[in-house]
Amino acid sequence: MSEQWQRPDWEEYFMTIAGQVATRSTCLRRRVGAVLVKDKRILATGYNGAPRNLRHCNETGCLREQRNIPSGQMHEICRALHAEQNALLQAAAYGVQIEGAAMFCTTQPCTLCAKMLINAGVTKIYASEKYPDDMATQLLAEAGVELIFYEAKK
Repeated sequence: MSEQWQRPDWEEYFMTIAGQVATRSTCLRRRVGAVLVKDKRILATGYNGAPRNLRHCNETGCLREQRNIPSGQMHEICRALHAEQNALLQAAAYGVQIEGAAMFCTTQPCTLCAKMLINAGVTKIYASEKYPDDMATQLLAEAGVELIFYEAKK
């Protein structure tokens, strides 16, 4: 073989897919993608955006920006669902069992998403960016969910 190429390891492969999923996001502040994986198989994906049949923030403007709400606070003041929530909802809608799955996410989950992932039985979370939410990391640690900050290979 004359041409050299690198085959990505599984973590790089799924993180790259999470990055691609994030391109569907309609959030004006932060584009996030999430992929639920078990036994090296994709179970569900999600990106942050408004619920089905509602206008997205890229159409209506960002309510959080308009009200000067800092990142990591008052998540209920937002039209969108988080990427992690949409991945969980997609799995539920199609009857896909995710107990024991890993999540690959472009951003560390917030407290609300962390609690949902804990209850759903996710055992490991890979994130490429930190999020200003210490409570989320504390809850994940207490529940025994491994949080791994992934750095892309150069």
